[in-house]
Amino acid sequence: MKRFDCDLLILGAGSTAFAAALRARELGKTAIMTENRTVGGTCVNRGCLPSKNLIEAAHILAEANHPRYPGLTGEMRLAFADLIAQKDQLVEDYRRKKYERLIDGGIRIERGHALFIDPHTLEINGRRLRGEKVLIATGSRPVEPSIEGLDRVPYLTSDLLTVGEEQELKDLPESLLIVGGGYIALELGQMFQRFGTRVTILERSAQVLAHGYEPQVGQAIQEILVNEGVQILTKANVQGVEQENKGIVVHAILDNRSRSFKAQLLLVAAGRRSNTDKLSIEKAGVRLGERGEVMVDEHLRTSIEHIFAAGDVIGSQLGSQFATPVGSHDGGIAAHNALSNEDVRKVDHRVIPRALFTDPQIGLVGMTEEEAIAAGHPCWCNTVPMSLVPRAGAIRDTRGLIKMVADAETNEVLGVSMVGHNAGEVIHEAAMAMRFHAKLQDFIDLIHVYPTMAEALKIAAISRYKNPEKLSCCAD
Repeated sequence: MKRFDCDLLILGAGSTAFAAALRARELGKTAIMTENRTVGGTCVNRGCLPSKNLIEAAHILAEANHPRYPGLTGEMRLAFADLIAQKDQLVEDYRRKKYERLIDGGIRIERGHALFIDPHTLEINGRRLRGEKVLIATGSRPVEPSIEGLDRVPYLTSDLLTVGEEQELKDLPESLLIVGGGYIALELGQMFQRFGTRVTILERSAQVLAHGYEPQVGQAIQEILVNEGVQILTKANVQGVEQENKGIVVHAILDNRSRSFKAQLLLVAAGRRSNTDKLSIEKAGVRLGERGEVMVDEHLRTSIEHIFAAGDVIGSQLGSQFATPVGSHDGGIAAHNALSNEDVRKVDHRVIPRALFTDPQIGLVGMTEEEAIAAGHPCWCNTVPMSLVPRAGAIRDTRGLIKMVADAETNEVLGVSMVGHNAGEVIHEAAMAMRFHAKLQDFIDLIHVYPTMAEALKIAAISRYKNPEKLSCCAD
């Protein structure tokens, strides 16, 4: 009897797992993935793909019914059921093309809930599988906060955009209460408001996007959403929830006063947590962190030499982030280190661009001002309003700002935060520049296409030396 069923046994079948399995195949090795939900993981099935699809639809609807240009008039109607149907079809097509079709003789999937039996062995549906090397890539799931009554009422999480699962939202609610003020709350809150739902966001901090973002970013996007009709209540300490008739009531403390809020549906968007608590992981001997994340070294090796971990399951270690491209990138590295005879690779999370798909978008990369100062950098930091960017004026959308963080002595750019049209695209220029330790003068010397939103980077860098309000177009 053979000792192992495969070279690489992978817990999970999402983007991280698939990247690892494909890398194993490139190395001439075999891989088995396990999956107890839908092949493809969070991103394709209930996260990035369906949310961005519907967010863009909401954007088109808002633009049509509230055009930025005088002289443009019109009205667009919403057929929500049709919109959900096309989203479902898109997800199913993408899952089939980008995941299921990649499975062949060298890669296979075992469906069911996997549990560790020992460091090399998993049990799934009563069958045992053994891998010479093991990769934990079980991802993350929405946090279920400790709120009185939450376990007794129906509520939604970010999984509401799933396809073919129980929680999928098929009907547009008249009203929606969102607990949390992070990126999921903002993206989905604006989307539903634009579809016609009355949205209220309850955030316990003083503003949305309170942690890990420049304060100017949270202030800017909060003002934008409020102007669109989203009710945002900050410093709201949620005490409990209960069901009343066909709706939900949330009880909270605001300004030392008890208040109650009612809505048809409740969305809890309180962050995400690593999926490690239902794997019997203690039988593998793998060490976990305080938040349940799998502890790894810079090669993504766990406390057990032949077991690796990558993606959301390692949390924020080594500067990692809960993001699909990070997991996919690291999944390949983990498989390489587990299976290749070549030199091991280290993960490098110094430069990870991010985007929030609010309207306008938010693009982020590198350090905030607070983080740069904490790291010991003498900080030059400046914020420039989007009204100084010619492209923003030309398209009549001057909402937002750009903030650049640089070392005041070396002028190396350490971070960029942008709220503005197409910020999710523009931020990649900043990321590539930072990858090669670009300085302010590098952004200034680069000839940018005029007029583009990417000029915002040049204008922000120029503001170190000159007042950009007093420059002609393209001048530096």
